[in-house]
Amino acid sequence: MLVSFTTTLGYILASQDLSSFSGWPVLGIFLLACGAAALNHYQERDRDLLMERTRNRPLPSGETSPSAVLGITLFFLACGTAVLYFGSNLTALFTGLLTFAWYNAVYTPLKKVTALAIIPGSLVGALPPVAGWAAAGGSVFAPEILIIAAFFFIWQIPHFWILLLVYGDDYAKAGYPTLTNLLSRRQLMNITFCWITLTIVVALSFNFFGILNFTASAVVLVALCAWIFAESVKFRKYEGAERSVYRGMFMRINIFVLIVITLLSLDKLLKLFLE
Repeated sequence: MLVSFTTTLGYILASQDLSSFSGWPVLGIFLLACGAAALNHYQERDRDLLMERTRNRPLPSGETSPSAVLGITLFFLACGTAVLYFGSNLTALFTGLLTFAWYNAVYTPLKKVTALAIIPGSLVGALPPVAGWAAAGGSVFAPEILIIAAFFFIWQIPHFWILLLVYGDDYAKAGYPTLTNLLSRRQLMNITFCWITLTIVVALSFNFFGILNFTASAVVLVALCAWIFAESVKFRKYEGAERSVYRGMFMRINIFVLIVITLLSLDKLLKLFLE
């Protein structure tokens, strides 16, 4: 769903008028994301069985068969490809297929090799808004979409590392190399704080790329960044090891991103409506 939201954001930001809006690019990317998720379940079915968090998924629990999941993957891949080919353009299709390939052929295998797989893997979250932007006719090399892509790339890293603070032992049980085995929780929290701060800096830079159209939007963005920075400072200073605290910060950084997506979308939609 988040992939759909970021694709929609890219599409809205590149659109020049409301009359040209189309839902096909978002649907196409959504279908490819479904296929990538299904294939990921197939690829990690043995390790998923070893983790408390994932042992009840359809494959490790025995609710479905590996061959059925491969069939589901092919169905979604074919449908997503067809929707983007006939309902969008080749740039959006290529970007969508690149995202699919990067997630399943690069990031998923890399997780078994290095604890830092999330860094190259974050390209998966950076590409969907680029696909939406391209579908609306925007250049994929435009500074506006590159800074948006950078925002989603950077945000995913603290997003995952906070999750690691909750499920690090579970990942280690399944044989994944994790930073929790290399660093103390305090070190990981400090590094995560730095990445959150970098995410905030990139978000504030939207004001210098002409992405926001109204002063009120800029004010809301600054206030939002101030809020998540204050929350991250409290998080960094936390001395305990309660999972509820980590989950709380995980939810807050996700809420932050969802509000940013909503703010940027509404800002551009209002501009188009008033023109």
